[in-house]
Amino acid sequence: MKRGGLRLMALVLGLGVAGTALAQDEGPKGKVKVFLKGGVSDYTGDVGTDIDTGPAWGLTVNIQPLRMIGFELGYEGSRNGVSNDLLPDATLTRNGATGLVKIAPPFIDVVKPFVGAGLGASYISASGGGGLYDSDLVEEVPVAAGIEFNTGNLTAGVRATYRLLVDESFAADASPGNPQGGLFDASLTLGGRF
Repeated sequence: MKRGGLRLMALVLGLGVAGTALAQDEGPKGKVKVFLKGGVSDYTGDVGTDIDTGPAWGLTVNIQPLRMIGFELGYEGSRNGVSNDLLPDATLTRNGATGLVKIAPPFIDVVKPFVGAGLGASYISASGGGGLYDSDLVEEVPVAAGIEFNTGNLTAGVRATYRLLVDESFAADASPGNPQGGLFDASLTLGGRF
């Protein structure tokens, strides 16, 4: 594991701890949401040339210390096949952690649009790629936008997230030159508020 990857994961965990501490200071204003995510993911740019759209999933804890600002810490995963006839069984499986700072209008609670940005890191496991794809730790800069629907103890929503991949070395042999790209996913969320 690279030193930069360890630093990035420590920063993501630090965001989550800071959000928890801030939520505790605000007392009863703090709200915690826990939700599951499911949807689709697709690699973009040079990196995504031969990679198919695949399923995406996740589990997220959202801490809302203020009406306008929230913090998320979540697990993210996806599985994408490779659409190259020479590599019929090649797949890329991603497992990672993401920390986001979210901003939302302070006057809406039942229907809450939001935007967010943060940091993340994923381990991409390549299988059956004939050496064209490598398993590697990849640093990410995620940006997200979506809308949440909150009623009672339930929360549901829809969101889109684009992750700029800081390190695309897992696809260096599959794409000529210096591959650039990211990962886009769209998902539905469903969970509870505590």
